[in-house]
Amino acid sequence: MRHRRPTVADLLSMKGKRQLSMLRVETLDEADAAERAGVDLVSVPPALLGPAFREAAPSVFAFPGLEYGDLVTADEYIRAAFQALKAGGDAVYCAAGLGIVRRMREEGIPVCGHLGLIPSKATWTGGFRAVGKTAESALEIWRQAKALEEAGAFAAEIEVVPGEVAAEISKRTSMLMLSMGAGTGCDAQYLFTDDVLGSNKGHVPRHAKIYRNFAAEYDRLQQERIAAFSEYVADVKSGVYPAREHLVGIERAELEAFVASLD
Repeated sequence: MRHRRPTVADLLSMKGKRQLSMLRVETLDEADAAERAGVDLVSVPPALLGPAFREAAPSVFAFPGLEYGDLVTADEYIRAAFQALKAGGDAVYCAAGLGIVRRMREEGIPVCGHLGLIPSKATWTGGFRAVGKTAESALEIWRQAKALEEAGAFAAEIEVVPGEVAAEISKRTSMLMLSMGAGTGCDAQYLFTDDVLGSNKGHVPRHAKIYRNFAAEYDRLQQERIAAFSEYVADVKSGVYPAREHLVGIERAELEAFVASLD
């Protein structure tokens, strides 16, 4: 039986002691499943947060993401962060600049940054590809990690970086390192539920591990949906639907009285 959800201090005290599990969840059903499965950390869209989310997942540590580009100024980020924390978030994910990270940390907001392949900034590192495969690029990730740490971030997602590089960085920083395809030398392993469930019909990243085939089940359900709709259309055309059991009745005398009053 799980009890209260961990604090930032709790997570930092676990650094280097055991691997944490982390998933990206986007529905209340996924949040409920993560809670029941014992997932430690989740990232969530801010809109998912609220009483229903915390009822479904009372003890998981939640990182609502502050969408890069939707927010611009430090004030906008701070306002959105406080709203997310009040709605049930525990820390915020932020890919904005160091000045904004620093401002949020000054307000006591726990911030998770991003290193390595950062999708919103991938043009600077050559697109959607691994980062840190040369000494020079690995050193740049290290410099970014230290800068994030100095700005006050308590955690950082490190994405598609060689495991050996991520491990060396992780053991040299106080930040909790969340690995997405960056090996077990970090503090947590992070996957998207679409990849875990096999519901992603697009590109499947190298680091994904598929545990179920939801795509096939969704295809089957879609065919069942089409068949049901087709049968309904046929029943409407033939007059089979609606049948008497689908309608509200009226006593014969009441109907005759109604018709007589119309006439």
